[in-house]
Amino acid sequence: MARLKDLMDIFLQPGELFVADAGFQIRTILGSCVSITLWHAQARVGGMSHFLLPMRGSVVPANLLDGRYGDEALQLMIKDLKGAGVSHKQCQAKIFGGGNMFPGSSSSAGIKVGQRNGEAARAMLQSHGIEVVSESLYGEGHRQIIFNVSNGDVWSRQVRPSTLEVAAEQAAQGGTRK
Repeated sequence: MARLKDLMDIFLQPGELFVADAGFQIRTILGSCVSITLWHAQARVGGMSHFLLPMRGSVVPANLLDGRYGDEALQLMIKDLKGAGVSHKQCQAKIFGGGNMFPGSSSSAGIKVGQRNGEAARAMLQSHGIEVVSESLYGEGHRQIIFNVSNGDVWSRQVRPSTLEVAAEQAAQGGTRK
């Protein structure tokens, strides 16, 4: 997944988000985390988040919102879109991630985190009246994501964990699964 010619390339770390015009592409790598992209076709403005958990569990003032939490990341993206002159209700959403990073693990915590993130993303977008036009959620392994803000296209490539990675995780847990 190479950089697109003539577009400024932005890479999101976990907990970050970015809203931009058509001169940008936004990339990230997701495991159990989830990214939401919002795109306004007429304005050719969009944004992407990379959140770790659905919500913080406590209410915080608007000046303390944190992109690591899905509900807060969405609030921040909506605020930035509004600042760019775009209504979030006129945007199309796409959702990615929520993968199981340790499929050989006897612990189901990793599976639950990714699934909770994906379900929360759907619910948050619905509650804000934002149409979800595409999603690539769950499954095993991580995803590489590239969002071309100039046309709204999002490329997603899912990479399953190798046999060696699964074996290492099982060994770290004190045994192998047969």
